[in-house]
Amino acid sequence: MSAHLPRRELGRTGRLVNPMSLGCYSMSNAYGTRSDAESVQVIRRAVDEGINVIDTADFYGWGHNEQLVETALHGRRNEVILSSKFGYVPADNGTFGVRGDPAYVRTACEASLKRLDTDHLDLYFQHRLDPAVPIEETVGAMAELVKAGKVRHLGLCEVSETTLRRACAVHPITAVQAEYSLWTRDLEERMLGVYDELRVTLMAFSPLARGMLSGKVRSLAQLASDDVRRKYPRFSPENFPRNLALVDRLDEIAQKLHCSLSQLALSWLFNRNPRMIAICGCDTLEFLEENLGSLRIPLNDDTVGQIDRMFAVGQVSGDRYHASMMKMLDR
Repeated sequence: MSAHLPRRELGRTGRLVNPMSLGCYSMSNAYGTRSDAESVQVIRRAVDEGINVIDTADFYGWGHNEQLVETALHGRRNEVILSSKFGYVPADNGTFGVRGDPAYVRTACEASLKRLDTDHLDLYFQHRLDPAVPIEETVGAMAELVKAGKVRHLGLCEVSETTLRRACAVHPITAVQAEYSLWTRDLEERMLGVYDELRVTLMAFSPLARGMLSGKVRSLAQLASDDVRRKYPRFSPENFPRNLALVDRLDEIAQKLHCSLSQLALSWLFNRNPRMIAICGCDTLEFLEENLGSLRIPLNDDTVGQIDRMFAVGQVSGDRYHASMMKMLDR
C-alpha cells in the first residue's frame, strides 16, 4: 500500500480499513460521460493499492453500479469490505422517493446480493430515512438480515444524534455516511463527539465537494446539461464565482506544499479526524492516482489551522442541496 497513514478500526468491529475508501457513485450517475471499462480498472487498481472498502448503492444507476462493482471484484470479493445502501425508490414523475419499511428492506437486500453476486454484504446502509417508518422498525429489519447472515454490519446515512441513538438501542450501528469536507463542516460541532462516544465510524462522502475542491471545475460551462451539480445551490451562477475564489485561496497553499488541490483537501480531512474514513469517488485512473497521493502528504498543525480558518462555517456560499433535498435530511 502506498500510504504512510495507519489503518483505522471500522466502528467497534476490530476490522482495520484504509483511511480512503472508494466511492463508486460517479461511475454510474450524475457527472457526465464515463467508461464502464475504465471504472472496472479503477476498482481493481484501488484494491491493488490497499483500498479495502468499496462503496456502492442500489440507487447508483438503479442497479447498474452494483453490477459494475461485481464485474470488477469477480474473484476478489473476499479482499474487500463491500458496502451498499438501500432506501431510494424511483417515482413515476422521473424523480424518486424513499422507503424504509421492513418488507422493502428485505427485498432491496436480496436484489443487491443478486446484483453483486455475493452471499453477504459487509456493510449495509439505509440511504435516507423514511419519514413514514420509525427508525426502530427499519433497523429492526436490518438486524434480521444480520441474524440471517446476509449482512455483517449496519450503517445509516445523514442522521441526527437522536435518530442515531434510537437506532443503536435496537442494534449496534457501525458507521454513518455523512457529507464532510472543507466546505461542508456543520457536523463538526453537532456530531463528531457523538460518533466518538458511540464508536461509530464516520464515512465522509463528497470529501472533494463534488469536484469543486479538485480545482478542475473552473466554469459552469464545463458541466454537461444533465450534470446533477447544476441543481445544487453552491453551483448556481450567483454562488459559483464566490466559491471558486475560496478554492483559489486554498490552491495557494497547495502550490507551496507542491501538491494538488485534491491532495491537500483530502490530507486536511485525514488529519482533521483520525477515526474517519473518506469515501473518495473517482471514475478514472488519473483521479485515483491523484487521490492516493494524498495519503502521503503530512500537514503540520499550523497549516491545518490556517485551512480551518479559511473554510470556517459560513464561508461557503449556498446550501449543499436544493430545497426539496434539504427537507429530506434528518437534522
